[in-house]
Amino acid sequence: MEEITAEMNEIENAAEAIDEIMTRYGQEILQLTFSYVKNKQIAEDLTQEIFVKCYKSLHKYSGKSKFRTWLWRIASNHCKDYLKSWYNKNVFTTDYQPIYDSLQSDSVEQTVIQDEEDGQLAAAVMELPVNYREVIYLFYFEEMSIKEISAVTEFKENTIKTRLKRAKELLKERLEEI
Repeated sequence: MEEITAEMNEIENAAEAIDEIMTRYGQEILQLTFSYVKNKQIAEDLTQEIFVKCYKSLHKYSGKSKFRTWLWRIASNHCKDYLKSWYNKNVFTTDYQPIYDSLQSDSVEQTVIQDEEDGQLAAAVMELPVNYREVIYLFYFEEMSIKEISAVTEFKENTIKTRLKRAKELLKERLEEI
């Protein structure tokens, strides 16, 4: 009887933990998945799957890395698996809706101009190949360090630096064309 009570307490603690994790990191993970798949509905589905994976793997988290890094690695790997999947390669969807929140500004004109510039930047980022889009997103939108990105993506820091440099060059070229 005591074993069942202990198991129930662990389940309740895990449920509370995942609820807290989803509240704290939900929007960030959604934006990360969107940066991979470019589709709001698919990003939402993948985000749910990522949190299910997280819930099932909470007992495996060892604390060797930051929790956020551990969660981002799960999300990144899940998105990459999805991009390689048969479903992604053979089922086509047509929804492209950016999910980034717009910033408040003083005037209507500035808001319109800023929205247009943000839209152009987001579109240019979304057109980048995944390996460049990933580092741009993690570095600028999630404000991760090179070391943290290296831990999430499992690539060497020099590789991350090279990809970041090349991604900036590609973005500059594309934005100058506009």
